[in-house]
Amino acid sequence: MGILSGNQEKQPLHYGEIFGMWTYLAVAKGSHAAYQTYINHTGDKELRQLLEELNQGIKQEVNEIEEILKINGIALPPSPPERPVADIEEIPVGARFNDPEISAMVSANIAAGLIACSQIIGQCTREDIAMLFGQYHMNKAQAGARALRLNKEKGWLITPPLHTKIPVQTT
Repeated sequence: MGILSGNQEKQPLHYGEIFGMWTYLAVAKGSHAAYQTYINHTGDKELRQLLEELNQGIKQEVNEIEEILKINGIALPPSPPERPVADIEEIPVGARFNDPEISAMVSANIAAGLIACSQIIGQCTREDIAMLFGQYHMNKAQAGARALRLNKEKGWLITPPLHTKIPVQTT
């Protein structure tokens, strides 16, 4: 049996795993605060529900990653303060994020999260950490599909130019 066999939780983390989890945690905490703000700005019921579900998932991820880092003696990144609940009608129209903007920012954030999860999985020597981020990746892929569907249904999806004129091949 080698050094990286046996109980995964008793194996040491390497610096890449630590940095990946620490950075992921810092970004997740920022996303949680941003999504709280977006919830205050959105008027769309379905978008609000998506944001609330994403925030629940972020809370779970934060708790799980913090526990791993604490057990391994790693200092945690700071947490931004919780955002207060605001009435959308009290936010001036010109100062509000609109629903398509919120949805686009959240979709981009989900895509970046998929890449981050994949990178952490690729760096792992500990299978338990790789599996944890595999779960996060799957959750983000599902959330991304929901966001895409919502963007299409609401007419918020802005596509790049579509290539519809395919040249005829001559032999």
